[in-house]
Amino acid sequence: MTRPSRPSLTYVPLGEHLRRRLPQLFIGLALYGFSLSLMVRASLGVNPWSVLNEGLEYHTSLSFGMITGAVGVLVLLLWIPLKQRPTFGTVANIVVLACSSDLGLLLIPEHLAFPARVGLLVGGVFLNGLSVAVYVGARFGPGPRDGLMTGASAATGLSIRLVRTLLELTVLGAGRLLGGSVGVGTVLYALAVGPTTQFFMPWFAYRSAVERAATEARSERATPSAPVKA
Repeated sequence: MTRPSRPSLTYVPLGEHLRRRLPQLFIGLALYGFSLSLMVRASLGVNPWSVLNEGLEYHTSLSFGMITGAVGVLVLLLWIPLKQRPTFGTVANIVVLACSSDLGLLLIPEHLAFPARVGLLVGGVFLNGLSVAVYVGARFGPGPRDGLMTGASAATGLSIRLVRTLLELTVLGAGRLLGGSVGVGTVLYALAVGPTTQFFMPWFAYRSAVERAATEARSERATPSAPVKA
């Protein structure tokens, strides 16, 4: 069985094939928020944005999920000078992540034994990469942080890779100064989440009607016709 070809991830209008795409969006976002909870409860280091959220949690009375949502809203304000426009997926990203991450923290106990924490970390990183493929593949538009990355890249002319790296390092540094946890989990996340997402993306990326028709047309042109018998 061969893997599907690399898909397009550009925005697809809200009304197209909604019964398939909408559940995928919400399931992916819910799993993403839950994966953040797994990594937090592992207490072995979290991803850079969660480091920032943890640090802010220590200095406010807000929950981790509420801070995740608040940071998402603040990041949206940075879209204004970049001329980025939020979509339905952007708003859903903020709301669902805030709720699902807080729910996960309520369900998962604290102060677990070390083997259990390692399991939570590995499972959280894997689930995070999978969930990104699921919700991004629904193609409802970028989340606040992804939109900031793409907008900054377009505005500065710098590569996506460089902009993403600079953003992650800035957020990581700020979160660490505020007391967020940095550890082996932070390194594991940086190394593993990208390849995991890339591996699963071809199976979950929605292909629009136009793209499917174009693929079928190319396939028909590439298929040689049978020779005509005399």
